[in-house]
Amino acid sequence: MPSSSTRFFAALFVGLLSSSLTTAQQAYDAEHNVTSIAGTWSSGSGAVVTGPGFANPVNFTFNYPATTGISYSFTEEPLSDGSNGYFEEAQYRFQGNGSRPTCIVGVVQWQHGTYTLNQDGSITLNPFAADGRMQVQDMCAAKSNIIQQFNQTTTFAAWNIYQDTTRGYKLQLYRFDGAPLSPTYQVSTTPNMLPTELLTNTTVNTVVIGAASSRRDTSFLPMLGVAGAAMLMGLVAVL
Repeated sequence: MPSSSTRFFAALFVGLLSSSLTTAQQAYDAEHNVTSIAGTWSSGSGAVVTGPGFANPVNFTFNYPATTGISYSFTEEPLSDGSNGYFEEAQYRFQGNGSRPTCIVGVVQWQHGTYTLNQDGSITLNPFAADGRMQVQDMCAAKSNIIQQFNQTTTFAAWNIYQDTTRGYKLQLYRFDGAPLSPTYQVSTTPNMLPTELLTNTTVNTVVIGAASSRRDTSFLPMLGVAGAAMLMGLVAVL
């Protein structure tokens, strides 16, 4: 059985190791982040980009990009509340249904607010609650087109900026559980954003519902493009 002194030094070693790892996570030097986080970042083909071309929170509308993806914009300006600046987020994605393959759900969402670079190396996004918007189109739901107020505080466990040899600066964000998001690439050093202030006085949890759907509702199909629409219409016709 280890002596008390052995156990003490073992505990001390673990503590020192843990402390060194924590310190490494807090580093914002050139080795970890080769350029400023300020600017606009977009994943994949770059079709999804923050700013006025993606969403209009005042009239609850979205402009659908050609392909799915995510985009973030950040300013770098210390704010009076201790935040490091403003952010804007744009997402366009599909969600599958394993039991009903033709019941694909399309989701677009947008929000903006302030962000904080935390001491543990994480980032917290604090949105302006009234302004966030999400549109859900579900081919198989009783209502196919739902647009609602959206407010989701987000914490990224870590982040890094690398130099990609072909596409330039790459921002890698990690979810709260450590899983990486799709990498985003800098498309502009100037943040492409709507005004960095509260834009609406929307009541939180406001929902706007579109027309009732049927199994052959085609309002969802433009999101998939011509090939995707043809494929899904063929599948639905068989069922």
